Amino acid sequence: MERRPLLGDEAVALGAIHAGLSGAYSYPGTPATEIFEFVHAQVHKGPPATEGGVHARWSANEKVAFEEALGMSYAGRRALVSFKHVGLNVAADPFMNSSVSGITGGLVVASADDPGMHSSQNEQDSRYYAHFALIPAFEPCTGQEAYDMTREAFDVSERFGVPVMLRLVTRLAHSRSGVELSAPRAVNPLAPTKNPTAWTLLPSNARKGYALLTSKQAEILKWSESSRFNQLKLNPKGGRIGVIASGIGFNYFLENYHNGAEIPSYVKVGAYPIPRALVEKLIDAVDEVILLEDGYPFIEGMLSGLLGSPRGKKIHGRLDGTVPRTGELNPDIVRAALGMPAIERQTPPDVPVPNRPPRLCDGCPHIDSYTILRMVMDVFPQTRVFSDIGCYTLGAYPPYEAAHSCIDMGASISMAMGAAQAGMRPVVATIGDSTFMHSGMTPLAGAVDQNLPMTVVILDNATTAMTGGQDTMATGSRLLNVVKGLGVNPEHIHVLEAHRKHHEANLEIIKREVAYEGLSVIIPTRECVVTAKK
Repeated sequence: MERRPLLGDEAVALGAIHAGLSGAYSYPGTPATEIFEFVHAQVHKGPPATEGGVHARWSANEKVAFEEALGMSYAGRRALVSFKHVGLNVAADPFMNSSVSGITGGLVVASADDPGMHSSQNEQDSRYYAHFALIPAFEPCTGQEAYDMTREAFDVSERFGVPVMLRLVTRLAHSRSGVELSAPRAVNPLAPTKNPTAWTLLPSNARKGYALLTSKQAEILKWSESSRFNQLKLNPKGGRIGVIASGIGFNYFLENYHNGAEIPSYVKVGAYPIPRALVEKLIDAVDEVILLEDGYPFIEGMLSGLLGSPRGKKIHGRLDGTVPRTGELNPDIVRAALGMPAIERQTPPDVPVPNRPPRLCDGCPHIDSYTILRMVMDVFPQTRVFSDIGCYTLGAYPPYEAAHSCIDMGASISMAMGAAQAGMRPVVATIGDSTFMHSGMTPLAGAVDQNLPMTVVILDNATTAMTGGQDTMATGSRLLNVVKGLGVNPEHIHVLEAHRKHHEANLEIIKREVAYEGLSVIIPTRECVVTAKK
């Protein structure tokens, strides 16, 4: 069998391709971006899905991506939708409803979580979504499992007629390891659903769909308890402590036992629902259980419940402080949780290292825009700038300090609306071209309807720069036409070249529009310096 060194994300992508994939859908977001990029690099020169190939194009946002994948499934073909954990929030509506409608072709949802918040607003755990939707989920601990689980997830999806989640974390998504490949299977033939009524979620149909979904739960649990990715190992010598480890936490657990060290009894969880029978056998065999999971205390909370001590046994993990409540796991944290002495490490030399916070690239067009915004704020000290998700969020740092909020994709315009409605003046929203197409158009339509006194600055650098320079849905004249089409008064739409040579003229325009008691849109344009080099 061929063996290849792959990132965890790449293993997921190749596993999907080898499972007979017909469509891949995504919106970029770390740590999931490389899943789609790998699919695209492998198949974009091949035939389209209609000819047995794979359709792979970036979607406008995660909700659209999920719905496109759902349409591919409706047609009987296999689809993969991938995004980061907060992207699942955006896709939550179709995600939840698709478990009720059911699927036709296998549908796998790869959600990459970010414990420790390396590049995210929170460290939410996608396993709760799978539990909420009553669907099976996989959580790999190695690149090999990422590949194998993805292949199997399509089979499980078609077996139970529901989407299946694959939950990754940053360390696995971005670590590379050897992966042994299996023989590719053929793509599904075009075979649209024969039961469109189930896909039409009128209340009368949805009630039947939900009843069917709940009736599958016993069989899904039985599948999980017999899955090769869930393992129970009881130490024949017994022992006071047992361990339940999921995903990459299992790696960190084993890493602390080497050179023939005796491993305590454990349950490895790689498939969900939680394998109840395996967990019960472990709990019966030990006095106390330590939970090792990278993310929220999902399994721990399920075991502890309201009473806290299943079968009178103590449960230790994030909830009682045995493992830190926040942040990602690592082998040293696991070692401490297991009661092992710390490993001696070299003390780094006591050399002062200057702080180097992230900053905008030299020559970035946003520098010119934020320099002007800083000057506007000096003229109008009460100005509040509601920012958004993208490179330009770095405008919150010195020397600009020109971003006063950043909550989620598209929130800049919506929050600016609320602030303007509350009576704040002046109010500015900054949003990138890609984020605007993702989720900024809808609130701008609302701002137009009310002609709110606010200024929206759409920073058009012609790419989705923060995640590696992916294509954006609209830039330049297309972006301008979208803004006009939403009904913004053309007299208060200004397209500016974001360059220092136009500094004085741009400053005067923005000052005038910020002072205007109505809606205005400023579009500073200049290509990202990184993509321009390419």
